[in-house]
Amino acid sequence: MTSAAGAAVLGARLRLFPPSGHSFVAPSGQSRVGGAPRTGARGRDVIGGHKLRAVGKSKRNSPKPDSNRAQRLAERRAAQEQASAVVTRPFEGLAAECDLVALREFVPSATATLKLAPGVAAQREVTLATVLPGAVAALVRAGDEPVGFVGTQMQFRGADPSADIAAAILWTQSAEPGESLTAPETVEGGPRLADVIDPGADLELTVHQDFDWWVPEGVTPDPQVAATIEQAKQAIMPSARLDLGADGVGAAWWVDAGEKAHVRWVRPEDEDALMLALARVHAAGGLHMGEGSRFAGSFRTHGVLVPVFDLDPERHPTEWEAPAREFGARLAEALASDVPMTSEERRSRDGLRSRQVTLR
Repeated sequence: MTSAAGAAVLGARLRLFPPSGHSFVAPSGQSRVGGAPRTGARGRDVIGGHKLRAVGKSKRNSPKPDSNRAQRLAERRAAQEQASAVVTRPFEGLAAECDLVALREFVPSATATLKLAPGVAAQREVTLATVLPGAVAALVRAGDEPVGFVGTQMQFRGADPSADIAAAILWTQSAEPGESLTAPETVEGGPRLADVIDPGADLELTVHQDFDWWVPEGVTPDPQVAATIEQAKQAIMPSARLDLGADGVGAAWWVDAGEKAHVRWVRPEDEDALMLALARVHAAGGLHMGEGSRFAGSFRTHGVLVPVFDLDPERHPTEWEAPAREFGARLAEALASDVPMTSEERRSRDGLRSRQVTLR
């Protein structure tokens, strides 16, 4: 991948949510990647402004093998098969589940040294990262002590992110220094992340505000690499992980998107139970993080629910830690409640569900 293409891929990942108030909804009319051709009047296909003549059916009412309809049906079947194979909650059971979801979906630049499982024949240290140059799956940095790097935001994604990352980690242990892996190779029933790292270990994360860590310390990058790093730096949004205290649940990540700041709080609870608790808190007037905040909505990804708050961008991220803990306490109380829902709480739940979207 060229440096420009790598930067483009990176920029798309960093701008997962634009800073508008409707940051979770794709703009109307946005084209779908790999989607069907645009349709013109009366539903006829249009490509480059030219209408295509409809293709007739065979006598058995099935599409001809070389027809557009046959191709579309084949693509639809392939998409359905892929969707059915996708693992709904790939990081379930890992202590670092919430941070792994955040790293994969919206954190721009962060790294953490992994603690490998005892059964892994570790040849070298492995650093987990958000995105690597060119959005490759993994690479081995040369040096006196070569180090493996594994990206969570890969250009090519399989049906099971846990298996993808596990395969990339294992690849770093046998690859030669200087090599990179574009896409991990996985096999059905092969190792998953819980098999290659300590499932009970949290991630000791380092959050970066640039991508200078792409280049080893003391090394001057060539002009092309330097240009890619600079492009990536221009696209990055300042981010921080909030300290929720010893009793904090999940992973709350602050980001400055310009006109607004946000907190995306990845939660590990069952989605329905969490939505019910959010409804109880909302009905009681507590669905906020204090003055200068408002609940923006939530999104579902990797089998977990992520509440999102809009925040005053003038305040430092550490100023939101105390309000976040207070909200966390209100939410914990609501999660522990087993009393029947009131009509007000049911209305709140319906309203919150209407503002929820699913990423994958």
